[in-house]
Amino acid sequence: MTPALAAVLWVLGATATAFLPMRRQLVPGLALLLSAPALLLWIGAVHGWLWTLPALLALVSMFRRPFGHLLARLSGRPAGPPANPEDRPK
Repeated sequence: MTPALAAVLWVLGATATAFLPMRRQLVPGLALLLSAPALLLWIGAVHGWLWTLPALLALVSMFRRPFGHLLARLSGRPAGPPANPEDRPK
């Protein structure tokens, strides 16, 4: 298997996970998140690090809310449930 094919399968898995109800996304989402660094390293080793940058940007874009939650927790700020855009003050 090539890293490009593995990346395509990873994206298809992420898409399938996004279709699940929120309460069922945790386990497959964590599996995707934990497998992503190995996939990024593999892409960089085989295709060069220039191709790793778009993959890294896509990963950060897909996991922006979990990363934000993690950063809030690590910095000591309260990390409540994700904000609903309709509840924000106008």
